[in-house]
Amino acid sequence: MKLRIALIIPTMDRGGAEKQLALLAENLPREEFDVRVFLLTRDGPRSEPLRQAGIPVTVIGKRFKADPTALFRLRRALADWSPDLVHTWLFAANSFGRAAALLAKVPVIVASERCVDPWKSWWHFCIDRFLARRSAAITTNSSGVREFYARHGIAGDLFHVIPNGIPPRPSTPISRPQAFERLGVSVERKLVLAVGRLWPQKRYRDLIWAAELLACTRDDTTLVVIGDGPQKAELLRFRDSVTIPEHVRFAGARDDVAELLPHADLFWIGSEYEGQSNAVIEAMQAGIPVIASDIPGNRDLILDDQTGRLVPLGDRAALARESLDLLEHSDVADRLGTAGRARIEEAFSVDQMVQRHAQLYRDLISR
Repeated sequence: MKLRIALIIPTMDRGGAEKQLALLAENLPREEFDVRVFLLTRDGPRSEPLRQAGIPVTVIGKRFKADPTALFRLRRALADWSPDLVHTWLFAANSFGRAAALLAKVPVIVASERCVDPWKSWWHFCIDRFLARRSAAITTNSSGVREFYARHGIAGDLFHVIPNGIPPRPSTPISRPQAFERLGVSVERKLVLAVGRLWPQKRYRDLIWAAELLACTRDDTTLVVIGDGPQKAELLRFRDSVTIPEHVRFAGARDDVAELLPHADLFWIGSEYEGQSNAVIEAMQAGIPVIASDIPGNRDLILDDQTGRLVPLGDRAALARESLDLLEHSDVADRLGTAGRARIEEAFSVDQMVQRHAQLYRDLISR
């Protein structure tokens, strides 16, 4: 008889956690696991591949932050299906999902913390601690996340660190001139890419300043930011106040990032906090030298001056300085890019991520 696994997450937007859940749901062995996905708040673009793969997706439809009706609708949905294990992802689903699973008397409850979360207040951590004591395990993608929550009163031995998985790179049929044309950048320029949601965690103001410092030094570099989010209008105004579009461009959300990445000269991430950035993993997989803020989530991926470069958080001059060094020393940049690609191939495959989850599920259910 198949083991029934319910995966619960707020939405299926184009975020990193959503991507990992989708990869897990699609690749768990079908002969052993019956998987269903429950969306606490709303549907999203990552749901369609799941439905095409025959994985049921149920939208609960939470209407506001503390919507009690969503809790009871989710409890009813779980009770009707009777899963062997519930696995919740991200704070809203970790809260509502674990509470609903307890009410539905699900035998095994697992949560997933995907990021260091300094935004949480005392009451968020009270909820986390209360529900952690009623959970069989908590998965995470980074040792830094485990350490963060241990400092806030959740036992470190409850955590299971399972690195993100990334599929093999698709073939890239476009040329460098085609990639630059898509981005509206002259092919003679050096291309720096940054990919992610436009919101404060990512500290795009630091990247804009660093891009202006770099462009003033070389006069042939362009930072292209790929992504969308609530800070878009504010960041465009900030860009226009400190630099020019030739130095910093915003390309919006795109579906062709995998095709564009191999043609970048550098990849930047300046985040204040991360769990484990899928964007960084994809850049390393493409062999692009990555320069990243020195925070726990990035340190899990980048060994400084071995598989990339780390710079102090918020140090715009250091980001520009390291970029200038790599652009002027292509042999060093090539070495870092090659080592980064090898690290991803060795430790961050989808198969490893799925098998580690599957074994965890087996172990917990068999208890």
